[in-house]
Amino acid sequence: MNKLVLLGDEAIAQAAMDAGISGVYAYPGTPSTEITEYIQKSKLAAERKIHSDWSANEKTAMEAALGMSYAGKKVLVCMKHVGLNVAADAFINSAITGVNGGLVVLSADDPSMHSSQNEQDSRFYGKFAMVPVLEPSNQQECYDMTYKAFELSEQYKLPVMIRITTRLAHSRAGVEQDTVLEENSLRIPEDSSQFILLPAYARKRYKGLLSQQSKLEDDAASLGFNKSIPGTDHSKGIIACGIAYNYYMEIATQHNLNYPVLKISHYPVNSLTVQKLVDSTDELLVLEEGAPLLEELMAGMLKGNYSINGRLNGTLPRDGELNPVIVSEALGIPVEDRLSVPGIVAARPPALCNGCGHIDVYSALGEALKEYSPGRVFSDIGCYTLGALPPYNAINSCVDMGASITMAKGASDAGLKPSVAVIGDSTFTHSGMTGLLDAIIEKTPITVVISDNSTTGMTGGQASHATGRIHQICIGLGLEEEHLVEINPMRKYHEENTKLIARELAYNGVSVILAQRECIQTAIKRKKT
Repeated sequence: MNKLVLLGDEAIAQAAMDAGISGVYAYPGTPSTEITEYIQKSKLAAERKIHSDWSANEKTAMEAALGMSYAGKKVLVCMKHVGLNVAADAFINSAITGVNGGLVVLSADDPSMHSSQNEQDSRFYGKFAMVPVLEPSNQQECYDMTYKAFELSEQYKLPVMIRITTRLAHSRAGVEQDTVLEENSLRIPEDSSQFILLPAYARKRYKGLLSQQSKLEDDAASLGFNKSIPGTDHSKGIIACGIAYNYYMEIATQHNLNYPVLKISHYPVNSLTVQKLVDSTDELLVLEEGAPLLEELMAGMLKGNYSINGRLNGTLPRDGELNPVIVSEALGIPVEDRLSVPGIVAARPPALCNGCGHIDVYSALGEALKEYSPGRVFSDIGCYTLGALPPYNAINSCVDMGASITMAKGASDAGLKPSVAVIGDSTFTHSGMTGLLDAIIEKTPITVVISDNSTTGMTGGQASHATGRIHQICIGLGLEEEHLVEINPMRKYHEENTKLIARELAYNGVSVILAQRECIQTAIKRKKT
């Protein structure tokens, strides 16, 4: 066996290749991005011609992965937690169609919102879809569970979800590889109606999904990813899910704690496993990274009298990541005074890079809007979202991918004119095009600024589907060509750009201002190669 030092993300990527995948589908999203990037750089992936190009968004990624599974191949699809919202339609329905080749869905959650709009817990989607969910606690488990997930997927004929969090995705440890398996051969489903979700077929398949649930629970109890660890002190029982197990074990080792522990890394959880711990201890402490999913479920699965402490009763914070200090406090262990940050160390929020074209976009847009009242600029997800911060204070919204155009349209429909959307090139092709089509069809008076830096900049400079195509896309959607204005966002063109933007703000219809200038970071990298 080879031993590699890998990020959690990289361990998942390596395991997927070793398990014999024929493709990975994904849209860049922290903390999941490095999985696909690792496969893109892999010698094995190149030799096997494993598909690894980026998808337009998470929904197209999920659907393409389902198509590869239909053809009998093993496939991985990756996204961050909010990306699973975009893919939800296909993901939920894939549990009813089932799979042909093994299909593993990786969702990387971001508790504490380090680079996200929320900290939703993807395990709820797994429960909703009624598919197996694996939640590793370390890098070796990232590898082992991913490798096993493809086997489970083909055994159950269901997609399998792997849920990780930021700390595990972006920390590094030694990982032992397993045997490298061959890819599946092309194989069309034996049941020709399997992937046809007409109601008559779907009802039958849904009953089949329901009938599998007891087996999924039994297997979760027996396959070995969930572990019951005995203890001598039965005053408290610990249920630790995923990476929370590491935090507890760190404290237990330091303070010689010997409580019984139930480590949960495989869902759905068998109620008898939990009941056994409840019956043998005075009270429970439930440690789970993210939402209190298991803690809430326990109310319906347990019998008799029991006392549960966790996020719901305030023993643990309701939001944010867990850490050893929080776990110590939940266990009633005094925590030494934490070192305070010296006053000389100032907080440094993220900022637009020096020389970034987005700066010049906001400079010209801000000047063109001076004659109007504030609060008219709807923005989106990307580097340009940093325009919300000083010294720019240039935007008034950032909700989800593509929402800038549709929110601007709604505000215009309500009477706010001019109404402006600022969106990036990759976000535009991810989910902005349909909103622009709505506006064009209804001739809604909005001004859309597409700040095109020819890359997916916020996640590190991945290829953008929009590069070199935005002009044709807008015309193809039906935009009037005279109101598709291209500008070069540089300081020396500030006056000219301001006049052009001001002219389009006054237009009583749909206009698009295409501000094209390469990302300063990708330009630097390109010149070095």
